[in-house]
Amino acid sequence: MSLSLLTVVLDNTVLNVALPSLVTDLGASTAETQWIVNSYSLAQAGLLLTAGNAADRYGRKRALLFGLGVFGLGSLGAAFSATPIQLILTRAFMGIGGSFLMTTTLALVMQIFPDSERPKAIGMWAGVSALGFTAGPVVGGFMLDHAWWGSIFLINLPVVAISLTAVIIMVPESRNPSGDRPDIVGAVLSVIGMVGIVYAVIVSPEKGWGASETLIPAVGGIVIMVAFILWERRVSNPMLSMSLFRDRMFSFAAAGGILVAFGMSGALFLLTQYLQFMEGFSPIKAGFATAPMAATVVVFNLTGLGARVLRRLGSGRAVMLGIPLLAAGLATAGFFSQDGYWGILVGLVLVGSGVGLSMPAVANAIMTAISRKRAGTGAGVNGTLQELGASLGVAVLGAVLSTRFAASLPNVLHDEGSQSLPATLAKAATLPDSTQLVADAHHAFLAGMSTSQFTGAVLLLVAGLVVGRTLRRAEREIQMQAAPSGSGSPKVPSSAASHE
Repeated sequence: MSLSLLTVVLDNTVLNVALPSLVTDLGASTAETQWIVNSYSLAQAGLLLTAGNAADRYGRKRALLFGLGVFGLGSLGAAFSATPIQLILTRAFMGIGGSFLMTTTLALVMQIFPDSERPKAIGMWAGVSALGFTAGPVVGGFMLDHAWWGSIFLINLPVVAISLTAVIIMVPESRNPSGDRPDIVGAVLSVIGMVGIVYAVIVSPEKGWGASETLIPAVGGIVIMVAFILWERRVSNPMLSMSLFRDRMFSFAAAGGILVAFGMSGALFLLTQYLQFMEGFSPIKAGFATAPMAATVVVFNLTGLGARVLRRLGSGRAVMLGIPLLAAGLATAGFFSQDGYWGILVGLVLVGSGVGLSMPAVANAIMTAISRKRAGTGAGVNGTLQELGASLGVAVLGAVLSTRFAASLPNVLHDEGSQSLPATLAKAATLPDSTQLVADAHHAFLAGMSTSQFTGAVLLLVAGLVVGRTLRRAEREIQMQAAPSGSGSPKVPSSAASHE
């Protein structure tokens, strides 16, 4: 299951370093290269809830095999795409498979491992997820150094073949025994609503939040998601029971999941730009330079350290420790950004420590709040929130960066501030006193980076403490309710006794 997850998460970022090759070999325009990347994320994010619900209803092992098959076929088609449109469509097809892999791997962890082992298993699941997220540029760069761009998709095929064989042999089947009829209307509404919202978040850094290209899908997606909520409250067999959100454990764990993804994705977005634009790193070198963050997450979770901390502290305290550590990493990188890579390295290790502690904690809290028979739905919620939080991290911190960057430029360069540092530097090189203007542009970019990182750090610190404290209170209430009358040692209830 970890191997299946690693493949799908890796594919979220592996393509980024291949974009220049796609422009050259396929003749892709700027808009087409963006959609080659975004079509995958859009399809995956839009279908996560539906995929998780389908896995519960029709069988989680069956859904995992379906996801692997779709992902493998999509990878084969992507590798031999002859036009940008073909690659966009095959990437979207891969996203469909990815949605089933993201949900069923976590749902099956819930089914296979007993409560005593589940925190460690979820920690390993989270560690593999973080590893794939940051290893993508490294793997992609290595493949491009030795083969053509299609090879980054062909490497998925042996992994899919091994995973299919192992799942058939080793993974037991499980499903929701109640056998409710499918909630077709809810599935359609959730897909359309999530696609609209995620699309708006994806295009917002380029178009701006006030542009019609952003506002129309954002408002439309929100309206449709409101309709989804109203429908789920009245239908007898909802795909996502709204009663879950009355549970503070579930709702604040969900908020914590958004914060963790927001911080991790936002940090990588900012720091990879700094390393490439300011330090002159190549994409693959920037990928290696950000690897310590993933390495720290792996150390926390694949060694079992994060699970031991989670068992000792509980989800609430782990979040109260982890998200502020993530915030400290952003602030450290912002404070030392002018001193070169070593300050960035300290920030990356702190971010990785925060993610390593808090990501398994929020995932465990979300899955504990949902009964085992709806594990797929819980995994779908967790995956949807991660996608939304990651998109928001890039959009919000990117907007702060762009705004401060533009405001800090000299008037003669101000019109270029809404584009990028490379575009601004190209403009500066054509003007009188170009040396000073180039220095001013670099200074403006550093100001934007620092402001964005400090803004993200403050948001994460305040929100993380609030979420962690509320989760801690919810855990205490559950312990008190689960304790036998007169018992002096309350016991945390198993997920089997939690919400239906």
